[in-house]
Amino acid sequence: MSAAQGDRQTFKNEDLVLKVSKNINPAVWDETKYEAFIDELCGSREYQKEAILTVLRYWVGGKYTNLKDLAKENFNSNHELERRYGSWPGMERHLQLPDQLACSIDMATGTGKSYVLYGLAVILLAEGIVDRVLVLCPSNTIEAGLLTKFRDLAGKADLRDLIPEQAKVRVPKIINASESIIDGSICIENYHAILHHVKSSIRDSLIGQGERVAVFNDEAHHVANESGANVKKWKEFLLNPEYGFRYVVGVSGTCYIGDEYFADVVNRYSLRQAIEERFVKKVEYVAEMPQTDNPDEKWQLIYNRHQNWKKQLKSRGIRPLTIIVTKDIKTCKLVTEELQAFLQEWEKISAEDAERKVLAVSSAAEHQLNIAKLKIVDRPNSKVEWIISVSMLSEGWDVKNVFQIVPHEERAFNSKLLIAQVLGRGLRRPDNWQGADPVVTVFNHDAWAGRIRHLVDEILEMEHRLSSSVVDDSPYHFDLHNLDYTRETDTSQFAKKGEYRFLEQGFVDLPSQVEVEDVAIEFEQAVTGDHTKFKTKLEHKTYSFEDVADEMYRRLQSIDEESKDASDLKDRTQYAKKFPLERCIEIVKASAKRSKIKTGKITEENRQKILQALGPLRRKSAKRVIYKLTPNALRVFSTKDRSMISVSAAELRRGDKTVFFTPDCGKRISDEQQDFFIAVKDPDGEYRAGSESVANSHDFKTPCNIAIADGTPERKFIRLLCERENAQIVDGWLKNSPQRFYSIEYAWKKGEHPKRGDFSPDFFIRKGKLVYVVEIKDDSEIGDPSPENQKKFEYARDHFHRLNEWLKKENKGVSYQLNFLTPKDFNKFFIKLRKDDAKDFRSELDVVLSS
Repeated sequence: MSAAQGDRQTFKNEDLVLKVSKNINPAVWDETKYEAFIDELCGSREYQKEAILTVLRYWVGGKYTNLKDLAKENFNSNHELERRYGSWPGMERHLQLPDQLACSIDMATGTGKSYVLYGLAVILLAEGIVDRVLVLCPSNTIEAGLLTKFRDLAGKADLRDLIPEQAKVRVPKIINASESIIDGSICIENYHAILHHVKSSIRDSLIGQGERVAVFNDEAHHVANESGANVKKWKEFLLNPEYGFRYVVGVSGTCYIGDEYFADVVNRYSLRQAIEERFVKKVEYVAEMPQTDNPDEKWQLIYNRHQNWKKQLKSRGIRPLTIIVTKDIKTCKLVTEELQAFLQEWEKISAEDAERKVLAVSSAAEHQLNIAKLKIVDRPNSKVEWIISVSMLSEGWDVKNVFQIVPHEERAFNSKLLIAQVLGRGLRRPDNWQGADPVVTVFNHDAWAGRIRHLVDEILEMEHRLSSSVVDDSPYHFDLHNLDYTRETDTSQFAKKGEYRFLEQGFVDLPSQVEVEDVAIEFEQAVTGDHTKFKTKLEHKTYSFEDVADEMYRRLQSIDEESKDASDLKDRTQYAKKFPLERCIEIVKASAKRSKIKTGKITEENRQKILQALGPLRRKSAKRVIYKLTPNALRVFSTKDRSMISVSAAELRRGDKTVFFTPDCGKRISDEQQDFFIAVKDPDGEYRAGSESVANSHDFKTPCNIAIADGTPERKFIRLLCERENAQIVDGWLKNSPQRFYSIEYAWKKGEHPKRGDFSPDFFIRKGKLVYVVEIKDDSEIGDPSPENQKKFEYARDHFHRLNEWLKKENKGVSYQLNFLTPKDFNKFFIKLRKDDAKDFRSELDVVLSS
């Protein structure tokens, strides 16, 4: 998919491909002469044959004098091009080489671009259309690979024998620019050889000969994308009138300038087609994973997946490689050291053995020997299992046992070009593979999943809406309770002098903890959209009560030491004296007891919570907005009263929102929305990024026809609500509407202005006599909660406290519990819910917002 005009419009790449006429006079160009040669060269790869024939029709068929002719013909007949570029001058500006017979071939990485280039070169030379062919590539690695491939093909008698007897050249000479480029030769060279200061034969051999030379640009995105002075000279060379090149073709698996598709593509074989037709590995990427900010825990998950691949591939004699992509040399070195330390500790091996398993690859001098080792990492005697690479490993690196790729930063996935390059390093299938198709895992952050999905999803904008409405006779309805209030507002400010009244309650409010977590990483397969789960364990780092108390005591001592320089004696503190080590231990134990921690250990997250409780000791002042509410009546109403909510096609297409549906919910969709609903639930359709099927209706315990998730965190939460083990222990749940159903008044201060609003919690979950009221937030709120969310929590917490008191007084037999949850705590919440231990559950965000 390609985007334009600020992403307001989207286009299928296939609709932007320039069509070359097949209506060619055979007296001008008879392609059947080379049919047997092309069949032998390409075998069953029909897409390679079509690419060769398309370029030859364009160049030799006599219908076009340059790229402008071809593009203008297509612009006049293809409405999508007019919609994309707006006008012919708009399209013409996007043509890289408009006055030459130039074009691009878009072929997914790993599908054999070198065969297409060789076939074109041989036929052009055989027909006498050109005398010489120059193949330019961006690296020495690709140059070496192409030289080997072309020499191998030129040496095959079966291919030579299929060239017509009357051919001008039957066996081309394969050289690089260290030799003179003579007639009948194919010269393969790194593009650096075209530069003035580099000694090579290219300039002397080709000057003034351009009409009789075909120039092939391998990995052509380098010509269009890169801004370095040398790379700019690549394009300048192609345009230089001293040479007068006429025939220019570029091949790439990533025909993008940023996110914009090339304007001169004449043939396309997409990643989607390559996967479906089983010419490359399938691609799976993380759709959902456990939330963790701890680097050691992230390494655990990556390591466990790597070990899982080792186990699966052992019987095939394949040792899988994992590539970790970093943004720069500094990060490459740091990640290498971090991974080696992890392997040393986790596998109980020596530092030397850990170093042998990890290969760092960058342009740094210390890594130059490692670049040479890249060529042999797939040999049986290699010990390398992990490769840490800056940006992406060079195109042309053809190792086939890459089974996991880990983008270390989001930078590796910030454009379609980079996404395609990342995938390209792992697409090649191992030789002689039999059985189920091989798969490469991209262990991305789950927040980036949509970007990979959009690379292979070819979809168009459509504006329809689908509505979620309540089903009157659903067995999952339940009553809800609210209070009517009168209200008053008060704003105050206070300054801090002297010591805070610190830890008077004798404990720190901690969230619930799980020390060893059973987790699942959900992978989505590109193209098919199939989801699979990889179940593993995540061990959280823990500390003894005494260790936490000791760190707490030392920090109190540090605060006291800093205060000795205060000019006002009232600002000098003696916290360590008031809270000696024994008292700190008591506080840690009391905090653990309150949070139902019975193992005698504190997790890293809760250790930080205890230490963060010391943070307010340095605050100098604070402000607060007080919104006084007085309840005056109880309101009882049913989930049947919830208003209708809807979602647009654009939101589903982008994956901003997600519709959850069951096999039998179609009969509860309105007639006017039926066609759109059929399109939404199509697993291969254009809305699959925003649709999820719940296989069993009995696991969908909401009284609505469908459920709509707003954003990724809600999508993850509804998935968990619909998992069998969770669904069977709740009585029913409801996604709240954004307004006019269940809301709570609150006030907050925005800048200098007090504001008032209505807060509508996201979910109500009924389990027995307890209703869990759940508000879903992103993990970022834990570290930096917004003032508005702090006030939402404060007013909602007080509201449900008052509501529970009222319900208790009236013997209603039901109570409410408020939780602000982020994905980091979803798993813990449902573990506790399944164990019937979720009463008084505190999430990490609950604790942060309570402080």
